[in-house]
Amino acid sequence: MTIGLVLGTIVVVGLSIWYARVKVPLPADFAQAQSSIFYYADGTTEMGRIGLANRESVSISDLPDYVPHTIVSAEDRTFYSNPGIDFAGTARALFKTVVLGHKQGGSSITQQYVERYYVGETTTDIRGKIKEALLALKIDQQQDKDRILENYMNTIYFGRGAYGIQAAAREYFNVNAADLTLSQAALLAGIIPAPSAWDPRVDPVQAEARWNYVLDGMVTEGWLTPSERLRLDFPETAEYRKNNVFGGPQGYLLRDAIVEVAAKTGLSQDAVETGGYTIVTSIDWATQQAAQNAAATLPEDHSPNLRLAIVTLDPTTGAITSMYGGADYVTIQRDAVTQDIAQAGSTFKPFALIAALEKGIGLESVYSGASPQTIAGFSKPVKNFGNENFGKITLTTATEHSVNTVYVQLARDVGPDKVVDAAVRAGLPADTAGLEANPANVLGTASPHPLDMASAYATIAAQGVRHEPFLVATVTDAVGGVVYAHKVTEKREFSAAVMADTTFALQQVVLHGSGSYAAKLGRPIAGKTGTSSDNKSAWFIGFTPQIVGAVAVYQVGADGSVEAITPFGGFKQITGGSVPCRIWTAMMGEVLPPLPVEQFPPRSYVGKAIVPSPSPSPLVTLSPTPKPSVTPTPKPSATPAPSLSPSP
Repeated sequence: MTIGLVLGTIVVVGLSIWYARVKVPLPADFAQAQSSIFYYADGTTEMGRIGLANRESVSISDLPDYVPHTIVSAEDRTFYSNPGIDFAGTARALFKTVVLGHKQGGSSITQQYVERYYVGETTTDIRGKIKEALLALKIDQQQDKDRILENYMNTIYFGRGAYGIQAAAREYFNVNAADLTLSQAALLAGIIPAPSAWDPRVDPVQAEARWNYVLDGMVTEGWLTPSERLRLDFPETAEYRKNNVFGGPQGYLLRDAIVEVAAKTGLSQDAVETGGYTIVTSIDWATQQAAQNAAATLPEDHSPNLRLAIVTLDPTTGAITSMYGGADYVTIQRDAVTQDIAQAGSTFKPFALIAALEKGIGLESVYSGASPQTIAGFSKPVKNFGNENFGKITLTTATEHSVNTVYVQLARDVGPDKVVDAAVRAGLPADTAGLEANPANVLGTASPHPLDMASAYATIAAQGVRHEPFLVATVTDAVGGVVYAHKVTEKREFSAAVMADTTFALQQVVLHGSGSYAAKLGRPIAGKTGTSSDNKSAWFIGFTPQIVGAVAVYQVGADGSVEAITPFGGFKQITGGSVPCRIWTAMMGEVLPPLPVEQFPPRSYVGKAIVPSPSPSPLVTLSPTPKPSVTPTPKPSATPAPSLSPSP
């Protein structure tokens, strides 16, 4: 026996043993990563695709036969007959990769499939190449050709950020893979070896040469007749636009949806992004567009560090129907609606009114609206906006004009702790920044998230029934299994009678008070304006029986602290009745017309009309009670409200 024969025998035996010991590993993580697709509430309008790989797997059985045939024609014309390995091609790959240092994958489709699907990277050493080849042989024995080809088509990179045939069809032709024409499929198959370089937008000559190569091969293999071949034209591709899916206002929606899916399902955020999930959100496309259009009406002369938050809710379910967390998530990765906080100002007063009604203090109860007044718990006299005196007025009138001195007395009579209790029951988290049972809380010293305030007002709009706000309606996995479906839960927190009277008082704000700009919409609306101390925030929260909307503006300093809003838009001061109310009205001017006009429940006349005895107290400072500079919403004048356009 010659030495060569002995060595050959040893090699064969060694490879046989190695082959027997080779086990098919689990697929590489990236090979199975698929884009998760987020939809608006209709379940068909796409919001965005997110993930490590722009990939959506498809079944080979759902594709026209010519789609896989173009792949085979382009990459491995012996695919259906070879044992999973091209021995000559493997030798060339070994030589070029190991000796010449030029990375090259296996030349058969099965070998390329092994490298991409199981290894996840190009193999660069002899041992790795041999193991790869043995694994290809074993997989060819264990998996049928269609399964190998299907996984290969769903794994490979086609350029333009697209992994797999489905993503490629969408990126190049704006169609699904099942709708590709033969000509389109041939182009995609032809550029597989160098998709970024051979993309028609980069190298149209090489792209067309490869397209011809694929179609000629299909004729050779008998999948296409010469006459059919002659009738085909080189296809036009879609314009390539490299977009950041998180860019613009929708970035906030997508990021918040990812966080909520992870919280509700227990999946990691990475798993949510790469697991091929389908997520249907609660965001209504038309309402979202209305919110964004309204945001665009913000006068351009505002300070560059001004922030704007807009959110709408369905009070009957808690569904978040629109959310404007900022102009561009990529620029500012902090959501104004769900992450930022702003002093509530006078939008907090309805919680004191609710507590009073529950205690039996009716809307016709009379308090002194004189300004200033010395009231226990405050180191300075409490003033109304502009130090305006109102005399003795009812709670309805005090709500209509947001009279500070009356509401501070009211909170004293019901107890600051009851005000906090009403706010928490309505929907504010108990750990809201600044939410304390002190005499000043009625003036809105707490700083909630805009979403929390919208949720609390939604409880009022729902006549005392609280619903937890939600953004994610359903989550299904890559094969259509339901992973999560939101279930609407409700809890009655307040009596319908108390809510009816609260709503009646808030309607007066829109009909005759500081929110009267919204009355131009011509339908029943309740709401409340709010301006914090030192003008650090301005709000308008309004609602109909079908929808609640909150708008807040505030200004953030260079160090992240909140600062006084720099006046803009022709206003001397930004109050809740100015810019926020106008933005809310602009938004609802688009949202409300398609909705039927619904009336609020009639007033219930809860409690008694009482006239509390005055109980002025010496100036007292209750440490650590803050010392608010009271700046309530202004009383409207008889002159027309200023427009959002700068004054001459």
